[in-house]
Amino acid sequence: MKLSVKSDYAARAVLSLARRYTAGVPTRLDDIAAENGLPANYLVQILIELKSRQIVRSVRGKEGGYHLGRPPAQVTMADVIECVHGALFEPPAMADGQCPAELREAWHRLQIAVETEARRINFQMLLEAAGERDRMFYI
Repeated sequence: MKLSVKSDYAARAVLSLARRYTAGVPTRLDDIAAENGLPANYLVQILIELKSRQIVRSVRGKEGGYHLGRPPAQVTMADVIECVHGALFEPPAMADGQCPAELREAWHRLQIAVETEARRINFQMLLEAAGERDRMFYI
């Protein structure tokens, strides 16, 4: 399974917005792009897709920008990946009647595992993981 760079960029953008969720102030596209080292002209296309699924919302005008569309705990990796990539894990063998049943079952088990984990990971968890890392000190 290989995800596109678009999935990574989308996750980075959502994480940036999750970090600012409680501030309630829109974040400019250029700030998100600069913070993550992303091309702004590509990021705007990704944010439009994320907006179509209400993962982010936009505010127009001079003071405008982007907000996370719902609390970070309610946005999962699955939400983001499915928005920009489509199905999380879709092995062609699942639709191939020639594929042996035991192999199809193995593919199905992998599909369930990937989808379950992607739905379990939310952006609040990622924020908390970053907070733990920032609080750690090394001797």
